[in-house]
Amino acid sequence: MKTVKDKYLVVGADFAGFPLKEAVVAHLEKKGWKILDLGVRKDSDPNDTDLMFHRVGLRVGAMISEGEYERALLFCGTGMGIHIAASKCPHVHAGVVESVPAARRAITGNGVNVLAMGAFYVAPAMGCDIADAYLSAELGSDQTWWHNFYEFHKLAIDELEAFNYEEYKKNGFKVNKLGDYDLVLEDKPED
Repeated sequence: MKTVKDKYLVVGADFAGFPLKEAVVAHLEKKGWKILDLGVRKDSDPNDTDLMFHRVGLRVGAMISEGEYERALLFCGTGMGIHIAASKCPHVHAGVVESVPAARRAITGNGVNVLAMGAFYVAPAMGCDIADAYLSAELGSDQTWWHNFYEFHKLAIDELEAFNYEEYKKNGFKVNKLGDYDLVLEDKPED
């Protein structure tokens, strides 16, 4: 698997997300990231229907599902459609963000492995900051003050990975729990 630690990333954009993707990729490449781009590129044919947002999202999501890449960035007009498509692939935990704090929390609290941004809402400089925040953290980063933050959120990820809708339905729409952790919302101590 190509990992974040080794600075590997897969990206994809449709035509609406292309300008933001270009800015973010240029920024990351200057920092030494090795990028596989599976979406619209400078020389792409605007009539190539394989580059529709959902088809790009599925293509990138498959790279995560197949264990080829650890994480991905996606870009379309809103970030919504391409993220929905990627989410159809097994083992993809996708999120849409429009701010640095949301990007950081997407990975630290939710283990998002596919992060989507919307070029209609995210300026290029913000997109670069979002990418940096997302790629510089992992599940549980910055949360050591919260006594079982990692364990609680890792349990949620594991249960979602094991989730089977038909079993859930047969079980009266109750989750097949893999465990439990108490979670009391804790106040972050002052530095």
